[in-house]
Amino acid sequence: MKSKISVALATFNEEKNIGECLESVKDLADEIVVVDGTSTDKTVEIARKYGAKVIVTNNQPIFHINKQKAIDKCRGDWILQLDADERVTLELAKEIKSTIEQSNNETINAYFIPRKNYFLGHWLRKTGQYPDGVIRFFKKGKAWLPCKSVHEQMEVEGKVGWLKGHLLHYPYPTFSEYLKKSNRYTTLTAQGMLEKGEQPSFWGYFWALWQMAKTFLLLFIRHKGFMDGFPGFVFSLYSGLHHISAYVKFWELYYQKRKIDIKKDWE
Repeated sequence: MKSKISVALATFNEEKNIGECLESVKDLADEIVVVDGTSTDKTVEIARKYGAKVIVTNNQPIFHINKQKAIDKCRGDWILQLDADERVTLELAKEIKSTIEQSNNETINAYFIPRKNYFLGHWLRKTGQYPDGVIRFFKKGKAWLPCKSVHEQMEVEGKVGWLKGHLLHYPYPTFSEYLKKSNRYTTLTAQGMLEKGEQPSFWGYFWALWQMAKTFLLLFIRHKGFMDGFPGFVFSLYSGLHHISAYVKFWELYYQKRKIDIKKDWE
């Protein structure tokens, strides 16, 4: 019996992306499952035009929660988990089909897929952003998201292989969009530090400064970000600044919480 492929997505206000994403898999997927976080644009309408099964729910601070919900709702033998800002190349689609045809003799339960990342009008070839392997194609029930962190990888039961075809990733159509997403990620990092019971200090701030410098040097020098020119420099710089921004937000959150706790004690 031919194995069936489900495509799983979680979305929130992705009307600018979802159409091109689903267009790239319409001839590959036997089923498309979209869990939408109550979008206020035309995301749901567009997804349904492609025959997707759409489940509307609350938007979650850790987006992987809704991604896992979409995975759980899939009925295919194999699942391809995508983000709305990703596109499946024809090369990758053909490789996926040939892979599942040969899967009866394979012990591999999941596959890394290399991604090409688009930033400031440039495909990043270095800067630690290629091949940017992500586990996205797997047998149903053999891979899952822990749903604890925004940058976590999938956990897999069994062996993991690599596909050669590419996902095309358009995460930041404008630099303003990059800053918007960066702001959200630094907030999540700060909240995580607070939940772990950490306390701010000047030594902690120096640690954040060190992490900033280390990240920049790692991406721009060790991972040859300089070969990506100005986009590589900007990506390396702002990746480093993540640590400083997150620590400042953590400092602010900590003293806001402390002020509230003191007020409660006096009451």
